[in-house]
Amino acid sequence: MVTLKSELEIRKMHEAGRLLAACHREIKRRIRPGVSTLDIDRFVEEYLLKHGAYPEQKGYKGYPFATCASVNDEICHGFPRNHPLNSGDIVTIDMVVNLDGALADSAWTYGVGRISEDARRLMNTTLEALYCGIEKAVPCGWTSDIGTAIESRVESQGFSVVRDFAGHGIGPSIHEKPQILHFRTPFKGTMLKEGMVITIEPMVNAGSPLCTMDENGWTARTVDGSLSVQYEHTVAITASGPLILTQQ
Repeated sequence: MVTLKSELEIRKMHEAGRLLAACHREIKRRIRPGVSTLDIDRFVEEYLLKHGAYPEQKGYKGYPFATCASVNDEICHGFPRNHPLNSGDIVTIDMVVNLDGALADSAWTYGVGRISEDARRLMNTTLEALYCGIEKAVPCGWTSDIGTAIESRVESQGFSVVRDFAGHGIGPSIHEKPQILHFRTPFKGTMLKEGMVITIEPMVNAGSPLCTMDENGWTARTVDGSLSVQYEHTVAITASGPLILTQQ
């Protein structure tokens, strides 16, 4: 069942989103060669607790960390670890913030040191595709409009959209309906209505869109070892258009 949020609920989620965005800005300052994703994970948890919030995904279905930290060919749900990042790596940090019961969800991909032009182009394309999808998040539109806009932009640059993971509604719980697919479908999906709050989070691979799962049961990575990038915003559907609750 799709739930519509009140103005007050959206306002509270926006407050959580502002805190999440501020945390991402701090992460950007800290990402550099020699830093580990476990260092970043510890920073995020301490930062959120200091500001009266909580990393909602920690403990979710047994997930043990405050963030997901996916490096290079890892598509999503990478485990933070002690291994230091190297110049040329790309890393996606994904987190869900709970501020007084209101949730916000956002992932961002960072380049570490000097990255390749191919990696930079993949990052730029994925970010552009995210905003192409957000433009379609309007009342009386359809969830399929979002996916079509995203995949059109991605394919125009020769990359591929991961089909195994999707965006979703968000509210009192992390995952709610509707499902937000990031690729074209033969069906319209769900009509978007004022008051819906959703995540749009395309994962884009440099090579094949297919993935394989690590033994930990969480981490997905590209089947061909190619790079993968993800950007994600939490977006409210409003009468005046999409409102990005996690805008940095």
